[in-house]
Amino acid sequence: MGAAMAQGWLAAGLKPGNLLLVDPRPGTAAEPLLAAGVKHVTTPEGAAADIVVLAVKPQVMDAAMPSLAPILTPDTLVVSIAAGRTIASIEAVVGERPVVRAMPNTPALIGRGITGAYANERVSQDARATADALLSACGPVEWVRSEGEIDAVTAVSGSGPAYVFHLAEALAEAGAKAGLEPELAMRLARHTVAGAGELMIRAEEEPAQLRRNVTSPNGTTQAALDVLMGEGGLVPLMERAVAAAKARAEELSKG
Repeated sequence: MGAAMAQGWLAAGLKPGNLLLVDPRPGTAAEPLLAAGVKHVTTPEGAAADIVVLAVKPQVMDAAMPSLAPILTPDTLVVSIAAGRTIASIEAVVGERPVVRAMPNTPALIGRGITGAYANERVSQDARATADALLSACGPVEWVRSEGEIDAVTAVSGSGPAYVFHLAEALAEAGAKAGLEPELAMRLARHTVAGAGELMIRAEEEPAQLRRNVTSPNGTTQAALDVLMGEGGLVPLMERAVAAAKARAEELSKG
């Protein structure tokens, strides 16, 4: 995810020399960045940073953050995209600083993600604008009113791509059971989900209206929607799924 964001920054005009990758073992995702001229160090000693982006797995945050101490100033903006790590847990290691906690999602890898973000009280308007510009490299940014809302963002958009992928799986499986070759059913499902998603982004109408646009009275779509929108259908199922994801996010945030 960090590499995807960095690619977006470079595409937006950031000079490679202004970006420092701190990673003891950079993987293949970092290769295009290094080839573009991004500086790389295994430890940050001797560097100085106006902005630090914590793009590491949550389980290695405690090991990674102390090494950043030499490059942090009281005004260094810290942006974290580590899931489940609260601002308080970050401040416990790096001290009280301007911190933005963000939750992007995997479509950020192709520049089509969306990010929920929350800034602590030490983040100035200018710093927030900077964070917004950085996070926007992978798609729109939505700022929430409280840090607790990040758990709900995680449940909706952070985990949401997996729900959509599973929808494609289920649709393809249903198509195969209806008599289609499995490979054809999967192609139809993938393109249907992707195309409908793109239509929702481009269209001015709300999803509910788009649904009505393709639903003829007493037609095939209506027959299917009678099942999906009936008692025990998609709405209550999705409510339970999001509630379960939010509850788990809250557990992770509490450590």
